[in-house]
Amino acid sequence: MAADRNNNISGTIKAISKRLFSFIKSRVASTEDAEDILQDVFYQFAGNTQPIEQASSWLFTVARNKITDSYRKQKLPLADDVLGTTETAEDSFNWKEILLPDDTTPETAYLRNLFWEELNQALDELPAVQREVFIQNEIEDIPFKDIAAKTGVSVATLISRKRYAVLHLRDRLNVLKDELLNY
Repeated sequence: MAADRNNNISGTIKAISKRLFSFIKSRVASTEDAEDILQDVFYQFAGNTQPIEQASSWLFTVARNKITDSYRKQKLPLADDVLGTTETAEDSFNWKEILLPDDTTPETAYLRNLFWEELNQALDELPAVQREVFIQNEIEDIPFKDIAAKTGVSVATLISRKRYAVLHLRDRLNVLKDELLNY
């Protein structure tokens, strides 16, 4: 009985693996991610103890769910992304040094105020839904799940809104950074 089950699993995997891999690969960023997801799908298929009537449909559904899960697990844009932490040796401008200095000087206090003014103006330019999710998640440190429960908006939508906010804020703060570096 176990040998028949293993042959059935192996046969199904052989029959559908190329199509399923193409399906996954077209929806993820890299071949490695697609291979990982495919492996997870087949692992779940092999470990399933319930009878599956439509194996092909079941596998594609599981693959779609795994792809969605992988997007949710990816690093979300954070304030670090907005503040820019990828400087080269020539371009060593770090917002954190201004916002979180060990000692406060008149210059750092002025720059901190300038930063917050620019950030507030940039936030005001955002659509209300993007601004609110950014403020709640990044500044008030409210998890997406809690925001979703309170507002009735899906976590995926909230993540998308925050992403657009981060992209806009990054552009706006880069303008300020360029002005400060070229002054």
